[in-house]
Amino acid sequence: MRGQTMRSEHARVRNQQRGIPPVVHEWLTRFGSEHYDGHGGIKVFFSKDSKKRMEKELGKSFVHKNEQYLQIYRIESSHDGQIITCGHLTKRMKR
Repeated sequence: MRGQTMRSEHARVRNQQRGIPPVVHEWLTRFGSEHYDGHGGIKVFFSKDSKKRMEKELGKSFVHKNEQYLQIYRIESSHDGQIITCGHLTKRMKR
């Protein structure tokens, strides 16, 4: 269900509180990697591979200039694709 723009109220508030521009969600949809969290959610984030895909398509300079936004993730419902929440990665993701 990736690509849905349906957001919960919680996700909308968190997005605003954390200063995440809407375009980052477009990048996550287009280039992000997915990881099922085992609790009914899918974590979408920028992995090394997704950053390489971005570099190929948008250029190294673009990726380097926007590095601060590439530490952002979102959690989507695995049932209906609704965005549950989003935030900044503060440590490495265990998979």
